[in-house]
Parts: sequence; C-alpha cells; structure tokens
Amino acid sequence: MAGRRRSKGADLADDYEGEMSRLELKVPPDLVALGVAALMWLVSTVTPPLTVPLAVVRLVAIALLAAGIVLIVSARVSFTRAGTTWSPVAPRLSRQLVTAGVYRYTRNPMYLGTLLVLLALGARLANPVAAIVALAYVAYMNRFQILPEERVLRARFGDAYMRYARSVRRWV
Repeated sequence: MAGRRRSKGADLADDYEGEMSRLELKVPPDLVALGVAALMWLVSTVTPPLTVPLAVVRLVAIALLAAGIVLIVSARVSFTRAGTTWSPVAPRLSRQLVTAGVYRYTRNPMYLGTLLVLLALGARLANPVAAIVALAYVAYMNRFQILPEERVLRARFGDAYMRYARSVRRWV
C-alpha cells in the first residue's frame, strides 16, 4: 500500500506544530504573567518613560489594578459557586460550563483581569513600550492557553459551549 509522499517542508511544519503544542496548557498563566511583568520592567529600564505627573500615573495604575483584581476574584467566585475547577492547566476537570456573572461579558475574565494588572504595571512604570510588551501576554494566552481550553470545552460541553462562544467574546 503506497502512502502519500510528504514534502520536507510539511515534515518541518509538523515538527514545529508538535513542538508548539507541547506548550499548550503547560505553563500556568500566573507564571506567564510574572515573566511578562519582568520583561516589562526590563524594557522600562532601557526605554524612556513618559513625562506624566505622578498623581496621574498612580490614578491610572490604581484604576487598572482594581479593575483587574475585581475581574479575577469575580471569575473565581463564579467557578467556586458552580462547583467546578478554575485550574487553567486542567480544563478537562471542568464539571460545569460557567456562563453567569462576569462570564456573561467575557469568556476569559481571569486572563482579562491579569492583562489589566499588567497594564497597571505599565502605567505605573509610565512607559509605553512596557505597556505594549503586555500584549505578549495576550498573544501567548490566545495560542497556548485559550485555544486549547476552547477545544476541551467544545468537546466536553458541545452545543452549549458553541452557543456561549457565539454570544460572548473571548476577551472583551
């Protein structure tokens, strides 16, 4: 039986995809956020800050931090009330699809909250380049955390998850 002949380029693409998929659901999002925060701080030491009054910097940073913490806590409370896991590295342990509370507005309030905390750091550093680095968190989370979680949730909750995903945005 003759198999399909594969090109060397296809083999390299498969190897790359295999390597990339090894990171899926492996690195806890809080650890990713700490790494991004460290990178933000490092970038702020080598790029010029904005000249903004300290009171404005503090106000923006506190507002972003507070909003981020409220989102994270609200999301975890919703999961706890539903009696399901909020472990980001084990979505297969989910017992119930949570669509109430903050989950009516965003499918990923914990990740959105963490992004707001990172943006608060960028504001506190008064460094636009550092704030832009926070977008690395979004890119990583979309590829290695959210997309794999969504695959698991689709398999676990089927049409209910699909209806939810159509009606609520991934981030905002």
